[in-house]
Amino acid sequence: MLRDMSVSAALAHDLVKAGWLQRLSRGAYLVTGDVPTRDGTIAFLSRRVPGMHVAGKTALSWQGVRHNIAFRERVVLWGQKPYAFPDWIGEHLLYSYQTTTLFDEEFRYEEGLKPLPAGDLAVLVSIPERALLELASDVGKGQTMEEATNLMVGLRNIRPHVLDNFLNHCTRVKVAVLVRDFGADAGFSWARDLQRHIDRLSQGKRWTHKTKNGERLTLKPQLTTFT
Repeated sequence: MLRDMSVSAALAHDLVKAGWLQRLSRGAYLVTGDVPTRDGTIAFLSRRVPGMHVAGKTALSWQGVRHNIAFRERVVLWGQKPYAFPDWIGEHLLYSYQTTTLFDEEFRYEEGLKPLPAGDLAVLVSIPERALLELASDVGKGQTMEEATNLMVGLRNIRPHVLDNFLNHCTRVKVAVLVRDFGADAGFSWARDLQRHIDRLSQGKRWTHKTKNGERLTLKPQLTTFT
């Protein structure tokens, strides 16, 4: 942006010395007195990290599906590659970042990532169907089962054919089982049709995982009840 305004690196350095600009990190400047915005910070990251997007719980919250309102929101970010976040980002944005792979190599990483209406075009957000899989992936990694179950109740506009497309390419049995169970617990009829995805991934075996707080999470391959 500075180059487009005919501001060279040398001139930018002079503007920093004169107090007009603040240098945040390599290639990042701020007009003195301004504060980095949430969306501006994510847009900065999106130019450096392939696949950078707002995911999971945060993506659902930004689209009106939330259970608890946090005093300060932790923005859930996902991307394709590890990235060393500059210190200034953590000073202005509470975030988590991961590079978890949910889908097979045939699936376009960008599938289901869109800017919000009237939002910054550089800030991509998971559509609800993809965000649901990301939320399920985070259970046991800082995301509680209780909150995820409560969020599911608000997902009444899930499009079964879109969800099915994501699950067709999902490689994580935990994710498929949890999405099925969340939907069944909420009474959504589309949960009945997800068993084939679990059968493909689990081969009838139980899935067990030890969470960060030491609890053991066990998921059954077969859905025994439906309300």
